[in-house]
Order: sequence, then C-alpha cells, then structure tokens
Amino acid sequence: MTDPHETAREIEALLFAAAGPLTEADLARRLPEGADVAGGVALLAGLYEGRGVVLANVAGGWRFQTAQDLAWLMTEERDEPRRLSRAAQETLAIIAYHQPVTRAEIEAVRGVQASRGTLDVLLELGLVRMRGRRRTPGRPVTFGTTDAFLEHYGLASLADLPGMAEMKAAGLLALDLPSDFAVPNPDAPAPDEDPLEPDSPEFHVDFLAEDDPR
Repeated sequence: MTDPHETAREIEALLFAAAGPLTEADLARRLPEGADVAGGVALLAGLYEGRGVVLANVAGGWRFQTAQDLAWLMTEERDEPRRLSRAAQETLAIIAYHQPVTRAEIEAVRGVQASRGTLDVLLELGLVRMRGRRRTPGRPVTFGTTDAFLEHYGLASLADLPGMAEMKAAGLLALDLPSDFAVPNPDAPAPDEDPLEPDSPEFHVDFLAEDDPR
C-alpha cells in the first residue's frame, strides 16, 4: 500500500508539469503500481481548497487553476482570446445542447443558413468536431462538442452546461423538448448515427457537400 501523502505529492508534480488536464487513468499510468489515485486526488484537492490556486475537474480530467474569485487579478496578464461572432456563439450553443446535430438541423433551429465560415471557425478552434453521419438520405455529417469545448468553458462535463432555461427562452433550444430530454453525451453515438473514425478518409470530408446524394 503506497503512502497517500506521497501519492498526492506525485500527482501534484504531474499536474504542475502537464500542458492540460490529466484524467485519473492518465495519472495511474505514470504512478507506481497500486497507487490510490482517487484518494491522492481527493487529498490534494483538500490541501488546495481555499487557496489562490485550486485543483479543478475539467473535461473529465484534473488541472490546477486560479481560484475563481481571484480571476480578476489575471485580467491584464491574459492574451486576448479570439472572439466568436454572434453566429458562431449561437451555432456552438445549438451544437452543445442538441448534439449530435447536422448542418440542416442547426439551420432549422437558428432560422438562417449556416455559413461555411462559422462552422470552419468552430472546427479550427477545436470546439466542435465531425462525429458521424446520419442514417438518412444524403448521409449528412453530424457535429458534436469536444473536450476542448469543456476545457475552454471550465466544465467538468456537458451536464454542467448552464442556462438551459435562458437558452430555451432565447430560441437556441427547441421549445417542444420532450419531457425526458437530457443533456447529450458527446461520445455516445446516436441510434441513427454512424460514427466517423479519425483515420478514415471520410473523416476529412468537405461537410458542405454533406447533403449531396451518394
């Protein structure tokens, strides 16, 4: 049985050096066999509770970040992030809450045609990805969010998406949602969706041609 305090120290060192969040599985691969990863993470989180830097669960992994109430101190130190247009923000919100969703379905919710540039920007930033193809005529590409989306917005999972009522009021969520509606799992294929494999040539398809007959 490993020393829990030593395990916490080792996890602290790994997270400090990591470029992004590390999952418990990532940590377990680097720690001595038999290390209590969950216990070490819990101990470390307790040690950092209330401090200027805290241990946060983001996109299914763990990372150190500035305490939320001190974020204002970093304002002048941060690089100016690339601003998303209103169209891109609306499109991203629709994808987050309705995924898996096709371009035509995004257009149906927004009421306007989805421009190539809007989806290109979201794909380029890594906030969304092409998930698969709908089993309907034309085999349209479906879109979903990524772990980078969760990390960018500081979410542990899609279940933490805020403002569902506000999104619905703004028309970004369908008003006729079924009573059993739940926030989707971005990794789970829909019943009418064939997933795309990253190493498949189809994965890099020009999605503007998604409605073309095959």
